[in-house]
Amino acid sequence: MTSTVPTAVPHSDAQPPITMFGPDFPYAYDDFLAHPAGLGQIPATEHGTEVAVIGGGLSGIIAAYELMKMGLKPVVYEADQIGGRLRTVGFDGCDPSLTAEMGAMRFPPSSTALQHYIDLVGLETRPFPNPLAETTPSTVVDLKGESHYAEGIDDLPQVYRDVMNAWNACLEEGADFTDMNRAMRERDVPRIREIWAKLVEKLDNQTFYGFLCDSEAFKSFRHREIFGQVGFGTGGWDTDFPNSILEILRVVYTEADDHHRGIVGGSQQLPLRLWEREPEKIVHWAQGTSLAKLHDGDPRPAVTRLHRTAGNRITVTDATGDIRTYQAAIFTAQSWMLLSKIACDDSLFPIDHWTAMERTHYMESSKLFVPVDRPFWLDKAVDDKGNPTGRDVMSMTLTDRMTRGTYLLDDGPDKPAVICLSYTWCDDSLKWLPLSANERMEVMLKSLGEIYPKVDIRKHIIGNPVTVSWENEPFFMGAFKANLPGHYRYQRRLFTHFMQDRLPADKRGIFLAGDDISWTAGWAEGAVQTALNAVWGVMHHLGGATDGSNPGPGDVFDEIAPVELPED
Repeated sequence: MTSTVPTAVPHSDAQPPITMFGPDFPYAYDDFLAHPAGLGQIPATEHGTEVAVIGGGLSGIIAAYELMKMGLKPVVYEADQIGGRLRTVGFDGCDPSLTAEMGAMRFPPSSTALQHYIDLVGLETRPFPNPLAETTPSTVVDLKGESHYAEGIDDLPQVYRDVMNAWNACLEEGADFTDMNRAMRERDVPRIREIWAKLVEKLDNQTFYGFLCDSEAFKSFRHREIFGQVGFGTGGWDTDFPNSILEILRVVYTEADDHHRGIVGGSQQLPLRLWEREPEKIVHWAQGTSLAKLHDGDPRPAVTRLHRTAGNRITVTDATGDIRTYQAAIFTAQSWMLLSKIACDDSLFPIDHWTAMERTHYMESSKLFVPVDRPFWLDKAVDDKGNPTGRDVMSMTLTDRMTRGTYLLDDGPDKPAVICLSYTWCDDSLKWLPLSANERMEVMLKSLGEIYPKVDIRKHIIGNPVTVSWENEPFFMGAFKANLPGHYRYQRRLFTHFMQDRLPADKRGIFLAGDDISWTAGWAEGAVQTALNAVWGVMHHLGGATDGSNPGPGDVFDEIAPVELPED
């Protein structure tokens, strides 16, 4: 088993692989990308037309890359650096190979559209050391001052297996887990839609915690507490307890929280390589064209104003005062930027879309990394008499102390390594906010010293810590979207915004994308999928179309549209 509380249905190689195919919008983005006909084409009269792409994160760069291949001229605006929350940093004075993933750092195999681009640019992945994953040497679960060492779930006390069984039962009884898992593996669209329609109507107003409490399997508060603090896959889930249970079901149905892999050398390489990549198949532009070349090396600076002008054009003002007008634009930054950092006309979007953006709920998140001389945690511990115990001196750690989650990352036994001393969300993240990087490190070392009293972590540290609190980042204001109960209708409005034929003419031309527009926020796959939706939207807006053998997400929208709940 690969997680503390694994999913209810173990899968084998004989079963079709699970992908992020639904449940809200069961469209095969991976097939769309792999098809030899490509994503579509635009009329030759539109070749060279400029399209604004606001935000140079993964969604923006993928949208720009695909628009360029169609013969359009994307103009990318980026306030900070290409990559967004795919942000990989180094440590001052240390070997450049030592890096820290400040944002996305682990990716599930079910992210098949994302994997298309990872393969396209030639990046390598390897297993990520989640708690109790098969490739994680050992895990320590430390709750209420008591620590348990484990190399697998069977090494933990019985109560943890009871919690595992309770979660499996809860999913089966309350969310038709086995049936949905099978339908998604087989890409059985009618069955997916049948199951999900009932659950959306039943559960939209329910919190994650309320869902647990309604289950007979989780009648024990102790079990709910342990589940919140230890959880499954990536660790504790209590910071998600106030969120909509629909958000959690999307994660477990698609196994987004399991079997993770990291990108060797850092995730930011993906958007950076796409920025520099010269596609082999490209329309209008000469061979050897790349996004970087179209921009003379650098994207345009931050957008400061967006407004509509005559002819339903989108006019963009950037931080230099430069003003440019476009027939179409894609906005991929976090939607709260439209409420605060960017001066916007109300006429940009319908009022109910403004409401949906205003109600978007973002999760806070903090990390702190330190570089160390070697992966000393693989040293074997000894007891008080000097006898070997057979255990690693330090392990991937889940705890109810301030650190919550500690990850150990290495490139081999004789090379410098990195420790993520703490990775936290929501209230746990806010506790770190007033502290500097060094102050955070001191608190973390103290907490870990209580779990590992014989381990001197400090003596192995070879450089200064690096840290991030995404809620304090001026161009983000949070880590990722997580819907609260009752927010399904808001998310549907944002996700379906790319279908603009149903909007008034004076509300068309600007398209929302990015992982917070997706159903699977917090996962890079959502950024990819919404980028492809926006690309289809721009293509359609400019009179283009897909090949009949490879229908795009907008072509089949009416057949697989997300459940629409009544508003009266």
